[in-house]
Amino acid sequence: MKAILIANPKGGSGKTTLSANIAGYFAARGQRVAILDLDRQKSATQWLANRPVNLPAIELMHSEVEKNMPVEWLVIDSPAGLHGKNLEHALRLVHRVIVPIAPSAFDIQASRDFLEVLHHEKTVRKGKIFVGVVGMRMDPRTRAALTLEQFLKGLDLPILAYLREAQVYVNAAFEGKTLFDLPPSQAQRELEQWAYMLNWLELSEQ
Repeated sequence: MKAILIANPKGGSGKTTLSANIAGYFAARGQRVAILDLDRQKSATQWLANRPVNLPAIELMHSEVEKNMPVEWLVIDSPAGLHGKNLEHALRLVHRVIVPIAPSAFDIQASRDFLEVLHHEKTVRKGKIFVGVVGMRMDPRTRAALTLEQFLKGLDLPILAYLREAQVYVNAAFEGKTLFDLPPSQAQRELEQWAYMLNWLELSEQ
């Protein structure tokens, strides 16, 4: 099983949106996928409850005790404030970490310590876990994107994608869907923005 941790210490950064759509991508490819919803608000759990039965299945893992369940991919939607022992424990479960960051100076600054902690984790330094960043609701031509890029230069962490703010994410979520459940014509621009990140994730299959 390959496991992906979606983490940021700040709430409202887009963790659940990212988690749901990553799970939706692998499910659409015919792979067995589960989400472990550690967020106190249980947004991913509620989203899965609304997911139509005719769509590719995404399972809900209720606790890490079930981590040996027969799935190929596990996506962990982590709570805000993940740090210390809880962060160390989560890192022992995963192969990839994605940090979504919202487009404001406050969000970028709030993520600074977290990214530096990840950067210095032994498993990350030894190449056992790979970390990437996603600019959420962020246009690459904006000042927020430039600020993020300048900050990440010192940490040697890749920006996997800039995902623009788009109603298609909201509409899909209301219906228990992801971008990858929609006709490509409805989300063409968004799917293009996901291409590099998906390739980065798939490298862990090799």
